[in-house]
Order: sequence, then C-alpha cells, then structure tokens
Amino acid sequence: MKFFIVGSGGREHTLVWALRRSPLVKKIYSATTNAGIRSQTIPANLSGSGIESIVDFAVGEKIDLVVIGPEQPLVEGLADALVRRGIPVFGPVQKAAMLEGSKAFSKEFMARHRIPAARSRTAETAEEAFSLIDDGEFGFPVVIKADGLAAGKGVVIASDAAEARKAIADFMVERTLGGAGNRLVVEECLVGRELSYLVLSDGHSYTAMPVAQDHKRAFDDDKGPNTGGMGTFSTPGLIDHELERTIRNLIVEPSLNAALSDGFPFKGVLYCGLMLTAEGPKVLEYNVRFGDPETQVILRRLDSDFAEIALAVAHGRLDQVRPAWSGDSATCVVLASEGYPGSYPSGRVINGIEDAEAIDGALVFHAGTKLDDSGRVVTSGGRVLGVTARATTLELASELAYKAAGRIHFEGMHFRKDIGRMKASN
Repeated sequence: MKFFIVGSGGREHTLVWALRRSPLVKKIYSATTNAGIRSQTIPANLSGSGIESIVDFAVGEKIDLVVIGPEQPLVEGLADALVRRGIPVFGPVQKAAMLEGSKAFSKEFMARHRIPAARSRTAETAEEAFSLIDDGEFGFPVVIKADGLAAGKGVVIASDAAEARKAIADFMVERTLGGAGNRLVVEECLVGRELSYLVLSDGHSYTAMPVAQDHKRAFDDDKGPNTGGMGTFSTPGLIDHELERTIRNLIVEPSLNAALSDGFPFKGVLYCGLMLTAEGPKVLEYNVRFGDPETQVILRRLDSDFAEIALAVAHGRLDQVRPAWSGDSATCVVLASEGYPGSYPSGRVINGIEDAEAIDGALVFHAGTKLDDSGRVVTSGGRVLGVTARATTLELASELAYKAAGRIHFEGMHFRKDIGRMKASN
C-alpha cells in the first residue's frame, strides 16, 4: 500500500518510522527537507505548495492513505479536500479541526456541552480585553490566549495587570501573531499537574493511547519561557485507573459525542491537554493531531501495526482492531538550537547521530534538520532532534536517552537535563 505523510517535524519522522515497521506499507511519500524523513521516504513531486497540489498528487499516485501530521493543513481543510476526491485520510475535517484552530470556538463548544474547563471570556477587541483585565474577574495570574493558530506562541500567563495588558496589546494592537490575534480568550489560570491524554477515534468508537507528560518550559525544573516541548516521557502508572475513568467519562466521551451531535464526527487523534486540579481534571486545550514530542514516546510503546490502526481510523472500523501497548517506558529529550525558543541560527553541522542510535533502545527522530549542499545533516529549526529511548523502566529509558544525547554534537546545542526524572509538573 502507498502512504503519504504531510508535515516535516519530529512527529512526522516518528509516524514514518512507525509506518515503515508495517508489512502493509510498500511506499511512503513525503514533500519535506527534513533529513530524517527524506532518508526513509520517496520524494513527492508536488505541482505547488497548496492543498490542491497534495490532493492532485494523492489522486495521481493512487495513495491508499494520507496521514496529516500538523494542525495547519487540517484547519485549512486538507482532509475535506482529500475525502471529496475519494482519498482516505488520517485526520479530522475542517470543522472538527477548529477545536484547535479557534480557542473561542473550542471554549464555546466546551461550555455548551458542559465539559470541564477553565472559566473564560472571549474578547473581540482590545478594549474588551482590557476591560476584562480591569474588572479582575479571573484575578492573577491570568491566561491570555490568541484565538487562532500561533505555533505555540499564542499563550501568555500574565502575573499582573501590566503583563496582561502588554500581551493584549502585542496580540491585538501590534498584531505580533497576525490574524491569530484578531480575537482573544481571557481565562482563569488553573493550578495543578498537566497531562496529555490522547485518543484515536474513527468518528464512532475510540481507543485511548498511553498517557504522556510533556515539558513545555525551556529550562530545568520547569523554568524559562514556554516552548513547543523540550521533552516528554510515558510510563505505566502515570495516572491510576480511577482518574483515567474520570477523564474518559467527563471529558473524552462527552467531547467525541458532542462532535458527533454537532455534525462533525471526529476522525483522527483527539489530544486533550489537561490540568489535574483539586476539583478534578479540566481541559486546558484540545489539539486535533498527535503532539510533538509526545508522539515520539507514545509510538515507541506501540507493539501493534500502526498502519493497520491508521487505516481503521480512516475507514471507520477502529472497533475491529485492538492496539497493543508495551508495559515499557519511553523518554524523549529534545536537542534545541542556541537561542530557542527565541531566534536561532541554522546551518550548523550535526555529528554523532549514528553513534547515538548504536545504543540499544535509542532512536533519533529528526525535527529541524536538512541536508546542506555537501550532503551533511545540519540544523534548520529551533527544535532539532528528539532523542528517544525505550526500556523496561522510566529510569532506564531516561538514562539511555541522555546517554544517546551525549553522543550528539552541534554548535550551540542545548537540552533539559530532567526529562523523565520528575513525574510532577508545577
């Protein structure tokens, strides 16, 4: 069977790795400069850079399944366009993708269907947002969220009114995020432990994946600015059965049932970013795709055929497959460029990837990499590599991941030293 991967990051390299393990998969196509993905897929000669070029290629090559990694093409309606041309797709349609594509839409959706979440208000203008801050309805700290997609840069936790007003001005007056800041959500700041809970859904049935814990802050001990994710781990026992049952009953099933009743059966990955508060789990945000770097540890724990599962999701027969998850643990440590999450250089030569993968249980997934004119792997993004290890215990998985990371070198490389070594996140 022929597969096409949309996307170019560490998540997509992991998806390629998982698909390549399946006997069902004969060819995987991609259109990316990511050095890791390019080494394991067939380059797709697209006619352009838009949605229609992907659709035309998929139709022309008779692709059996298009797997969409990132949120942007989902929000732009790529899944809808593929389905209209008869191409099976792993990923939700545009209306369902708005659960991530618009914070205001998702907050209204949760409120209407009584899904536990932070209290919030939506502001259409800067003046409205300033008034919400001045009224003090949510106290401080308070969370300011840009409505649209902002590549992880659209959320500010403001400790006082001055910080809140600056965030509002940046988003709505200075328009630092462009159209993503046309509306804002102002919400209470929840306190507790963050958790990523992901499920696969075919629109009618669903199955949960292992729980993963992400580390968003740039530096050890959850300090520094937010990033796209500096590492993650997944291990049995991260949450107990009672809490998992609560999450399913209060959040997952009501969310999927609500999507169905609202006319957009959810097909793909529903990622529930949760805060475990003293009042119970509450939704911080929905994502409508695999997380990055959560994918790296979740799929490392999958002992089943991922291609079979993805096809079942696309064709509405998820209830006919039973994914098997390992009792092992997995840790992913992100190696980042100097300056990330701010501005960063590119083109720095990366050494030691093969040495890192020589360690039993370790794999290196490429995120921000490309080949230079001499054929060398060089940096091309803020998050460069995801060094991932699977082992019988979390302690051992983390030890192996860090041992492998220690064999990789590029100028300005930095990474957190505490991934998988702290189960609670402040």
